[in-house]
Amino acid sequence: VQLVESGGGLVQAGGSLRLSCAGSGFTFDDYAIGWYRQAPGKEREGISYFKITGESPHYADSVKGRFAYSSDNAKNTVYLQMNSLKPEDTAVYYCAAAPWGYSDYERYEPRIWGQGTQVTVSS
Repeated sequence: VQLVESGGGLVQAGGSLRLSCAGSGFTFDDYAIGWYRQAPGKEREGISYFKITGESPHYADSVKGRFAYSSDNAKNTVYLQMNSLKPEDTAVYYCAAAPWGYSDYERYEPRIWGQGTQVTVSS
């Protein structure tokens, strides 16, 4: 059972990156995959995840309008398109899976976590 993130790197402010998260070892359709990040010295932040089954993903105010979630269930992969990146977006980005119905990060901790991918935005 694992999630593997990729696509992180170093980018200048205003640039874009697309993160990928590939899942294996579990029934992908049974889980809601969300995106999270943690910057040095800060708490982990849920940036795009499903609060309610069947609805569009929730976005944190800090990324709304700049980041976009998408998925390809045929490939067991979800993506996070990040545009107009800012230095404050610098963090380790994680994807994590929670069973549908338990995917609201404000209430539940996801069960399966990836290893994380570093995103660094230079000014």
